[in-house]
Amino acid sequence: MWFYDAVATGFQHPTDPGRLQWFRILFGAVLTARFALSLGQGGWHRFSPGSLSLHLAEQRFGPARARLLATGYRPALLIRTTAAVALAAGLAPRLSLLLVLAGAAMELLYLKSPNAVRYTLLTGCCLLLAGDIGHGLHIHHGLSTANTWAQCLLVLITIDIYWNSAWQKLRSPQFRTGLYLAQWIHTYTQVRNQLPYRRQHAIPGLVRRHAGQLTAQDIRRWRTVAHLAIATEIALPPALLIDQTKPYAVVIGIAMHAAFTCLKPRQLITFSGLTTATYVAFAA
Repeated sequence: MWFYDAVATGFQHPTDPGRLQWFRILFGAVLTARFALSLGQGGWHRFSPGSLSLHLAEQRFGPARARLLATGYRPALLIRTTAAVALAAGLAPRLSLLLVLAGAAMELLYLKSPNAVRYTLLTGCCLLLAGDIGHGLHIHHGLSTANTWAQCLLVLITIDIYWNSAWQKLRSPQFRTGLYLAQWIHTYTQVRNQLPYRRQHAIPGLVRRHAGQLTAQDIRRWRTVAHLAIATEIALPPALLIDQTKPYAVVIGIAMHAAFTCLKPRQLITFSGLTTATYVAFAA
C-alpha cells in the first residue's frame, strides 16, 4: 500500500502530483461556494453600524479594533471570493491559496462555532506544503516526491476526522440510541414553516412523514441509521486506501455526506465538500 510505503521511506515514495492538483481545484471550488453563500442572509451587512455583530466585536476587541474589523470586512469578502475562484482556475495558485486561507481565518474573529474554518485551514495548509499544485486547469500525471508529504498529511487529517467523529458518536448514548436524530427530525418537522431561512435544510418529505413523529418505531429506525453512520466512519479510511475497495468507499462516502448535508446544507457544505475532495489523495 502506497501510504505505508511513503511513511516507511520517510515520505520519499513517489506519488502522482496530479492527486493534489485535483484537490487544489476542488478546494478552490468548495471555498468559492462557501464564500459566495456567506454574502447572503445578512453576511454582507455584518458589522453594519448599530448591528449586534458590531456590538459583540466592540465588547470582545474594543471599539478601535472593532472599527478596523468592520472597515476591512467587506473588501476581505470580495478578495477572498475572487482568490478562491483564481485558486480553482490555477491562476497564481500559491498567492490565491494564501489569500483564501487568510479570508477563511478571518471568520475565527466572529463565528461562534468555527469548526469548518479550522478544517479549511488544516486542509489548506496541507495544500500549501505541496511542492507541485499545478497551474491552470491542466493536471500533470507522473511520479514525483514533490507532494508525498503533503498528500500523506491530508490523508492522516481525513482519517482523524472520521475516526474522531465515530469516537464522539460512540461516546454519546443519545446518538447511539437514535434519540438525537429522531428528536432533531421531529423538531424540524414541527417548526420548519416558521424558520426564517427554509433553504438551510433539505429534509425530504418522505423522511419527515415516516420518521419524524418521535414514536418508538421512529427511534428504532434512527438507531439503525446512527449505527450505520458510526460503522461507515470507522470503515471508510482503510477502505479508501485499498485499491479493490476504494471505488465502493467513494460512492458510500459521497452518499453519507450527501445525507449529512441535507440536515444543514449551508453549514455543512464546507465539511462535506472538502472531506469528499480529499478522497483523491487516498490513491497514489
